[in-house]
Amino acid sequence: MPDFKNIKDYHTALLQSKTNCTDVVNDYIGKIESNKQLNAFVEVFAEEALVKAKELDAKRKTGAALKKLHGVVVAIKDVICYKDHKVTAASKILEGFTSIYSATAVQRLLDEDAIIIGSCNCDEFAMGSTNENSVYGNVLNAADETKVPGGSSGGSAVAVQAGLCMASLGSDTGGSVRQPADFCGIVGIKPTYGRISRYGLIAYASSFDQIGIFSNTVDDAALLLEVMSGADDYDSTALTQRNWQWVINNEQADKKYRIAYFKEALHHPSLDKEIKENILSLIDKLKSDGHQVTEIDFDLLDFVVPAYYVLTTAEASSNLSRFDGVRYGYRSNSSIKDLTDFYKHTRSEGFGKEVQRRIMLGTFVLSAGYYDAYFSKAQQVRRLLTDKTKAIFAEYDAVILPTSPTTAFTFGEKTEDPIAMYLADIYTVFANLTGLPGISIPLFKHSNSMPFGLQIMTAKTDELTLLQLSEHLMQHYKMYPHLNN
Repeated sequence: MPDFKNIKDYHTALLQSKTNCTDVVNDYIGKIESNKQLNAFVEVFAEEALVKAKELDAKRKTGAALKKLHGVVVAIKDVICYKDHKVTAASKILEGFTSIYSATAVQRLLDEDAIIIGSCNCDEFAMGSTNENSVYGNVLNAADETKVPGGSSGGSAVAVQAGLCMASLGSDTGGSVRQPADFCGIVGIKPTYGRISRYGLIAYASSFDQIGIFSNTVDDAALLLEVMSGADDYDSTALTQRNWQWVINNEQADKKYRIAYFKEALHHPSLDKEIKENILSLIDKLKSDGHQVTEIDFDLLDFVVPAYYVLTTAEASSNLSRFDGVRYGYRSNSSIKDLTDFYKHTRSEGFGKEVQRRIMLGTFVLSAGYYDAYFSKAQQVRRLLTDKTKAIFAEYDAVILPTSPTTAFTFGEKTEDPIAMYLADIYTVFANLTGLPGISIPLFKHSNSMPFGLQIMTAKTDELTLLQLSEHLMQHYKMYPHLNN
C-alpha cells in the first residue's frame, strides 16, 4: 500500500486500482502487530475488518460511486460503543462487557463505508492526562517511548501518530483529544458541544463530554466531522444542523483573520519558555502577513481549572454510580455481609485510584454544607466564562493558545502529584466549560525533539472558521523554520 497521506488521495488510488481495501487492511493489521509495544489497541477487529474490505472491493468493481468514507480505516476509543464488541472504558469494572448497540457516531461512519479496525486504550473512564490510568497498562508515545502520549485518548492518538489507522475517534471532556494530539504531533479536534451525538459514549461528565477526531490533516478531520455531526433522536443535546459542510474556496485563501490571544496564558509561569517563544514568533509572523492579532486580558484564567474539576467530578460521581456490579461488569468475589458491603468491595476493586479520587471529590462537592461553597460557585464561574466568551467572539474570529504548558513528559513524572497533573489542563478545559470548538494543530518541534501544537478556538457552532484558519496555518506556517532553528 502506498503511504497514507489523506483520504482524498487514498480514494484516488482506489479508483485508479493502485491499491485495494483488502491490501490496505492487511497492511494496517501487520503494522498494529509490529507495534504492539506501543499498547495503543485494546482489541483489533482483524477478521471482520478484512470481510468488510473485501465487500468494498467487490462493490467498487460494480462501478458504484464511493461513499464519503469508503474503505477509510478508523479506530475508536474504548469508551465508544460498537454493537457486539467489548467496551470497557479501560476499567476492571466493565471487564467482559459487550455493547448491545453502536454509538451514533460509529453508526454514521459505518453508513459511509468506513472500516473500524479496533478499539484503543485510554485512561480509565477518560480520567487522566497521560494514559497511565488504564487497566491495560500505559500507551507509549511513538515519537519517544519513554514519554507519555497524553490522555485520556492516548491510544487513539498514537494509533494515528504511528500510522496504525487513517483516523481515530477519541473523547474530549477537558482536553482529552487536543492534548494527546499536541504530544503526538497530529491534528486533534473537539467540536462544539453537541455537534456530534454523545449517544453511545460512556459518560464521564455529561455537560462537558464530546466525541473528537484525530487525523493527519485538517481536511480528513473535517470530513469525519461532517459525516458524524447532526441531530440525533437519542441525544437531546445534539445540535440540529445536519447539512454542515466543510468547504475551502479561493476566497478563503487570502482572508485576513482577527485573532486574539490571552496575555495571562502566554505569560503564565507554568508555560515552557520555548513554547512561549515559538507562539510569540508565530504571532509576529501573522501580523506581518496582514492578520490582526491582539493581546487581550483574561483575568479568569486561574479560575478555569478549579471550576472544571469541581463540576466534572460532581457529574462523574453521579454518572459512575451505575457501575455497581449488580447488572453487568465486574463483581467482587469477597465474602459479602450485605448489599452496602457488596457495593463497597465491587467498586473499590473495580475502579482504579484516579477514578476513585474523582468520585470522592465529586461526592464531596455535592454534599450538604459544601454544595454552595463549591458546586454553585463553579457554576457561577462557568457562566462568567460563557459571557466573556460571547463578548470576545463578537470582536474576533478566533482565539489562539498553547495546547499544553509543556511537551510530552516522562512516565511517572507527575503521578505522585495529582494537583500538578490537573493544573496542566489550564489551556484546554476552557473550551469544555464554555462548549466551544477547539483544535490542536501540529506546527512546531521543540529542541527536545518532541512535537507541540497550537490550540485554536472559535465561537460556538463555527467549526467552519476553525477549520479554515487551521488549514491556512498548516499550509503556511507548519514547522515554520525560523521558529525551530
